[in-house]
Amino acid sequence: MSTLLSPARAGTAVTGRAGGEIEALGDRARICDLYDADGTPVYHDIAGTTTHEIREILDAVRPFEGPVLDLAAGSGRLTFPLLAAGRDVTALELSPDMLALLRRRLGRAPADVLERAHSVEADMSDFRIEGREHGFGVVLLGTTTISLLPADDRPGLYRCVREHLAPGGRFFLTTVDVDAADDGSDESEIVVTGHSGRTYRMFEQWTVGDSSRTVTVIPGEVPEDDSPVTVCTTTIGVLPQQQLVAELEAAGYAIRSVTPIDGGGGRHHDVLIEAEFTAGEAEFTAGEAEFTAGDLA
Repeated sequence: MSTLLSPARAGTAVTGRAGGEIEALGDRARICDLYDADGTPVYHDIAGTTTHEIREILDAVRPFEGPVLDLAAGSGRLTFPLLAAGRDVTALELSPDMLALLRRRLGRAPADVLERAHSVEADMSDFRIEGREHGFGVVLLGTTTISLLPADDRPGLYRCVREHLAPGGRFFLTTVDVDAADDGSDESEIVVTGHSGRTYRMFEQWTVGDSSRTVTVIPGEVPEDDSPVTVCTTTIGVLPQQQLVAELEAAGYAIRSVTPIDGGGGRHHDVLIEAEFTAGEAEFTAGEAEFTAGDLA
């Protein structure tokens, strides 16, 4: 998977107001990616336990029987509610640090839950789970995580999902439309409180029309000493609903429903898309080589 490179991974400077805050920290600033060993605890504190989109997803998957494949499962923010609902869940995650955290959390679960929980380290745009081909009643990609995939990798995701969905199964995924910042600038700032009670300043930089946005997370309270300060960054694609629907349809999926998700807040408008693969296998395979995400640009 050729992920979008955050400033931490690309070795580039963070700009704007976030860049000014980092500059003020000087040598104390420790820049990391939100999904690496240093960023994973911050991600989990902010997003790993939030209930955003969980109610809508549980309601959506309930009518469809069979195991659930939770793609890009992270620390398990969707895996655990699905297990609590009685489902058999396979959590797929590429980041070793995220997967280690997920497995530690699973290790504390009751035995009857562990019997229904499985995990695998793999790339959501190029994976094969042996013995589970066409074996999942639901494949799920939540937390608008599809935005982390560059356009060239998304056809691989659609293919792998198709190969693992049971007949009549559903592919559920979320995406977000982003409005311009209220002040007309290219940068917005919000303060969020993590599960631990710690606060974070979250800066988002995005110019209307750009294909990606950069998020920088800085602690809300910085100690008045010389201790290191962890600053997390990530670069996220901007994948509007209309474009994602067009890509899914070009890949042989029929869109069965689009459900707004409450609580996106402010400039973010999240939706849950329900898709079913309907194109004939032979028909789609023949045309697959001619399809690229660039055709939809």
